[in-house]
Order: sequence, then C-alpha cells, then structure tokens
Amino acid sequence: MQGRAIAILLGFAVVCAALSMGLRQSFGLFLAPMTAAQGWSASGFALAIAVQVLVNGFTQPIFGQIADRIGGRFVVMGGAVLYAIGIAGMALADSLAVFTFFAGVVMGAAVAAAGMPVIVASLTRQLPESMRGRAAGLGTAGSSFGQFLVVPLSGVAISGFGWQWALLAMSAAALLMIPLALPLAGKPAPKPAGAGTEQTAKQALSLALRSRMFWCLFFGFFVCGVHVSFLAVHMPGFVVTCHLPAYVGAGAISLIGLFNVIGSLGAGELAQRWKRRELLVLIYGFRALVMTVFFLSPKTVTTVLIFSALMGILWLSTVPPTIGLCARLFGTRWLATIFGLVFLGHQVGGFVGAYMGGVVFDRTGSYDAMWVFSIAAGVFAALIHLPLREPVSRAVPAAA
Repeated sequence: MQGRAIAILLGFAVVCAALSMGLRQSFGLFLAPMTAAQGWSASGFALAIAVQVLVNGFTQPIFGQIADRIGGRFVVMGGAVLYAIGIAGMALADSLAVFTFFAGVVMGAAVAAAGMPVIVASLTRQLPESMRGRAAGLGTAGSSFGQFLVVPLSGVAISGFGWQWALLAMSAAALLMIPLALPLAGKPAPKPAGAGTEQTAKQALSLALRSRMFWCLFFGFFVCGVHVSFLAVHMPGFVVTCHLPAYVGAGAISLIGLFNVIGSLGAGELAQRWKRRELLVLIYGFRALVMTVFFLSPKTVTTVLIFSALMGILWLSTVPPTIGLCARLFGTRWLATIFGLVFLGHQVGGFVGAYMGGVVFDRTGSYDAMWVFSIAAGVFAALIHLPLREPVSRAVPAAA
C-alpha cells in the first residue's frame, strides 16, 4: 500500500470512528431532560443504555467475524444505517420499553457494527506490522476527538432545539459514516498458494479461549468498560449533585475526549516501543490513583475539569496495547473476531458501570459507593495484567 492510499485510509477511518464515538457518548446528556420530560427514573434510562452496552458486547464478535470474512467496509456501512434507525427511534419513543428497544437493542448492534473495534481491526489488518500500534492509536484518538467535538454540539442542540430535535439531527449525521467507510477493505485476500493450511475461525477461537492470557485481557477490559460507561452515563448527573452548573458535565465529557486524543496517540507510540503488559498495568494503576484523589477532593469546577483531563489521557489508551497483544498472541487473520471477544468483556463491564451507577444513585442518593467500586476495580485490573507474557516475535516458516 502506497503512502497516499495509507493517508486516505487513515483519514477516512479516523473521521468515521470520531463520528461513531461522538454520537454514542452524547447519550448521557439526554438523561436529565428526557427523564424530566417523560417521567422516567434515572435507573430506567441507565438500564436502556446498559442494555445497549451489553448487546454491543455480545454482537461484537459476530460482526467482527463478518468483517473478517467480507471486510469491514460493508459491516460499518450497515452499522451506520442501524445507527440512524436507532437514534431516530429514541427520539420518537413514547414509552420506556420502546426507548429501551431502540437505545438498547438496535443501538447496541449498531455500535458493534460501526464502532471502533471493527474499524481499528480493519486498519490493523490492512497495514504493515510496523504501523499497527500507531494506527490503533490514531483510530482510538479519532474516536476521542469525536467525543470532544460532537458531545458539546449535542449539548448546544439540546439547549437550542430540545432533546427530540437534537436526536433527529444526530440520526441524520450517522449516515455520513457510509461514505467514510469506503476505503476500508472488502473481503480479505485469500492466502497465497503453497502458504500452508489457513487457520479456521473455530481453531482461532479455541486457541484464544484456552489461553490464560486471553482471559487476563478479557477481565482487564471488563474494568475499562466499568470506568468508561459509569463516567460517560453518570458524570453529567454527578456534577449536578455536586451543585455545579449543568454545562460542567458536558464540558467534562468533552474534555475527557480531547485529552484522550493525547493519551491514545501516546499509547499507540508506546505500544510500538515498550512492553504492552507494563503499559496496561500503569494505565489501570493510574486510573485507580486519579479516581481516589478526586473522590477525596472538594468538588469544584476546577477539580472536575482537572480530573476529566487526567482521566481523558487514560480513557481509551488501553486499546492500542490490548489490540496489539491480541495481534501478537493470536495473529491477524481473525483479529476482529478475537478482539471482539475481548471487547465483550469491556461491554459486560460497561453494562455494570452504567446500570449499577443508576441503581446506586436511586437507592442512596449519591454516587459514593460507585466511586469506591471503580477504584477497587482499577487496582484489580492493574494486577490481572501482571501474568501476561508477550512473545518476542511470531515465527515465519521458511519457504520450501
């Protein structure tokens, strides 16, 4: 692949990931206005988003395997259509059950098909190994930039036009992902004749599921999902409980996205030069430390914004070393499938973070217990990566 083609591929993929993540991460802004207008509980709204996260997790390996077979291009395009349908359904829902179907089931499948895992896995397979860590960092950074850009625009749209029109505008914007997916590869090229028997999907999955290292990555990503969903869904509401202006909540989510651009690019570069195990241990350890300091500090606009910036650096910086380890440990032929399984752990954790946050708040009137749980989970994630052992290189047999 030539330099210009690589630049086009990266540019389109990064913008597509940005739009996908930005739209999805805006949903937390709708909790307060929608529950007030519709008479729903915070836990009911949170359950719908938690169902989305869970459906996303269980369908991610399915869409990953489809992408491994026919290419990421068509999967992302189909996901863009589901995005538009799901968000429009959220806007027009007249009951919590209908809202949960569109926000949970339809959007869960949409995010799995047109989300960052399929996009980054497609990039990883199309580029040479020397660029994979950097490409994963760019794809993740693009997702974060979308969070930084789209979330404030969604907040402005809610304030200016109301939550229903804001959702309809987001539905239309989702269709822009269709042309952005064009440079992603179609059906993967067949293995050259004489290169040996190609590994099947069943063999790849069996190898991964028997590996202790796979489960270390799985449960580490579970904790990542707890942190990301808890903050994305409940940070705006938490800010309100601290008697701070509502715009601080939107600003916090936006700032997390901005600083994760730095964190993701940095993690991508470090994943090329440093051991990925140590990188993951440090990221999760620092998350626990930052959350602890914030939990014990006075809640002011300054402390909220500083916390958001620091968490932004650590937000999705777990993705480049995690997908890099998946590629090194299990190969790239079925990478979207295997990384999809690891990502299932992330989304199960996301369900816990989103729903548990709503339940804790409804029952106690505060998020304190959830902060303590998130800190303990960060410590667990740092420790669970210690047994990982990364191979020095994948042997390539000499031609006969």
